[in-house]
Amino acid sequence: MKLVHTVVELEAALAPAREGGATIGLVPTMGAFHDGHLSLMRAARAGSQTLVVSLFVNPAQFGRTEDLSRYPRDEAHDAEMARAERVDILFAPAVEEVYPAGFDTWVDPGEIGASLEGMVRPAHFRGVATVCLKLFGLVRPDVAWFGRKDAQQLAVIRQMVRDLSLPIRIVACPTVRDADGLALSSRNAYLSAEDRAIARVLPRALEAGLAAHRAGTDAGEAARAVLQGQPGVRVDYAAVADLDGPTLAAAIRVGSTRLIDNVLLSDKEHP
Repeated sequence: MKLVHTVVELEAALAPAREGGATIGLVPTMGAFHDGHLSLMRAARAGSQTLVVSLFVNPAQFGRTEDLSRYPRDEAHDAEMARAERVDILFAPAVEEVYPAGFDTWVDPGEIGASLEGMVRPAHFRGVATVCLKLFGLVRPDVAWFGRKDAQQLAVIRQMVRDLSLPIRIVACPTVRDADGLALSSRNAYLSAEDRAIARVLPRALEAGLAAHRAGTDAGEAARAVLQGQPGVRVDYAAVADLDGPTLAAAIRVGSTRLIDNVLLSDKEHP
């Protein structure tokens, strides 16, 4: 595996693949790898001849009061994990490589980025769409893999690829969960044992919403009832939206930690 930090190094590392016509795959990440990231790498490894994983904590998608400064970072450990998954190139740029001096061009994802997460974090998806477009331009992948856990992000990226006619195929991978049902997230590391016990209400609420949907009642209302009945939880939202299919999405705060999760309201996805 090649660990590269600059755009020049990335170009040099990718040159043989480009010259040989290899299928290039990309997994964009912010690091702090867990089994959810590894599942994306494994899917991408199977679906590409040259696999690039980006490791970049994107400041443009964090609000002023959010956790940019304390977001978990361990490049050396992440590199070990990527190497074990047979990643070809790990691209870990500095902020200045992605946003050089004078950078002032941004992608506005429109209405799809204004609801749910967009209501709580108004500039979040502008930052997500911009950094993904920048990575797509630098890596020029044939295929990019994203996790279904960030369903609204996935929908934003799919829309951007479609609307801007980008020659990239986007593949969505299922959410990976711990044994207690909590979706894997780098931010789970913030949770104390007590907070984690409280946070388990999130997947339970989504299950209640899915059951309500199947029974012909309001999925969002059922999920909110479960969340609001749990002491120690602040609910940002729990609502149904079309995110690559009807999806019940929710965001909660437990202590100082904010968690998101979702479930597709489709029997095909939940046999």
